[in-house]
Amino acid sequence: MNRKISVGMTVTIVILAMTVTFSITMLMAMRLFDHTVTSVKEKESMYNKVAEVDRYVRANDYYDIDETVLYDRLTAGYLLGTGDKYARYYTASAYTDLLNAQSGKLMGIGVELAIDQSGYAKVIKVYDESPAKEAGLQRGDYITTIDGADIKSLGSVEAVQNKLRGESGTSVNVGWLDSENAQHTADLTHSGFTANSVDSALVQGNVGYIKIWQFDNSTPSELDFALRSLTASGAQSFIFDLRDNGGGILDDAISCIELVAPEGVLAYAEDKAGNRTLLGSSTGDSVISQPTVCLVNENTASAAELFASSLRTLCGTRLVGSTTMGKGTIQSSPQRLSDGSAVVVTVAKLICGDGSCFDGTGLTVDVERPLTADEQASYYDYTLDTDPQIQRAVSTAQQLTGVTTVGGVNDADIAADSAAASSEAAAESTASSEAAGEAEASSEAGAEGEQEAASAQ
Repeated sequence: MNRKISVGMTVTIVILAMTVTFSITMLMAMRLFDHTVTSVKEKESMYNKVAEVDRYVRANDYYDIDETVLYDRLTAGYLLGTGDKYARYYTASAYTDLLNAQSGKLMGIGVELAIDQSGYAKVIKVYDESPAKEAGLQRGDYITTIDGADIKSLGSVEAVQNKLRGESGTSVNVGWLDSENAQHTADLTHSGFTANSVDSALVQGNVGYIKIWQFDNSTPSELDFALRSLTASGAQSFIFDLRDNGGGILDDAISCIELVAPEGVLAYAEDKAGNRTLLGSSTGDSVISQPTVCLVNENTASAAELFASSLRTLCGTRLVGSTTMGKGTIQSSPQRLSDGSAVVVTVAKLICGDGSCFDGTGLTVDVERPLTADEQASYYDYTLDTDPQIQRAVSTAQQLTGVTTVGGVNDADIAADSAAASSEAAAESTASSEAAGEAEASSEAGAEGEQEAASAQ
């Protein structure tokens, strides 16, 4: 039987529905308004404070104000105040230099540098066919002056490299000391050269050693070539030297992992709301199947840490060296501002394929081999045959294949291995004894229970 609803009832229901909808809408609008007002008040308070300081300084400060420097430092200070330690501000000129360097318009002289205790820039690598190579600079030399000015005041490798850059065809005067402390000076003309990101060699006859300086657009193809070449030369295991690799381009690091890893998820980006976006997966089409070792240190960071972590999870790769930096975040591309300057901020956390995150903690190694103070002082003087950490990695790689030829492992390493093995054996023995004791106690308790049950009957 159909029941009819009166017109009055229908009108009442419609009015109630409209009232509820209006109430909910008003509630949401009021909350949004309150939030907006609070946000506006907070911003107004911030601007008022800056304006108050500005009025006082302009009225009382003895020194003249450089407006450009003031605005640049205000912006840099704002980013510093956010607590984002990887946020960065580029002045308009610095951002222009960055773009020119990325496009190849600004060129260096073809060296990798490190500032040591002397305060000068030690040459740790010279690229083939570069201006530096043609001028005679060699690994181990010290750059002391640029255009006649002492470089100690520059304070960082980045500042030195910036001073060495210039447009194609321009020149820079470089002074340097060679390994015998002989002083040299030359005008180096900026010209194009290939800056490879991968170096490789076969060590001890059966271990493929691959140094990855950073991850950039050319790294996947360079790594692919190195893996195939070393395999053809008889490599039975591989060492990936990631020491001092600060990361680079994340997508290219993921492409490199795919060359080595079996099928599996490699990484996610997690935003501040906890939403995850897949960054990459390996299809399992790796070009090698040999055991692998990653050599890392406290300067191994970001994409390089992801490379090491992914290989350990998916390939059983052993990590040798010391705990890594722990930079597991993703930064934005530089956002250009209206005056030509730019800012970079952290936009997500980097999550490994297994769900772990190394941000703030770093990756602990499987085989610890930190450098002593004396070894650290000689770090940039070592070769493949004398570097104690490389020798430790070679020993570990050969242990994985059962073919040991390395003779450079020192007594401390052997003692550490022996102690670790003894510790593991003792732990296993203790665990076995405890398990046996628990089983015996359980058996005795069971027997007593049976006797009590029999007595009760």
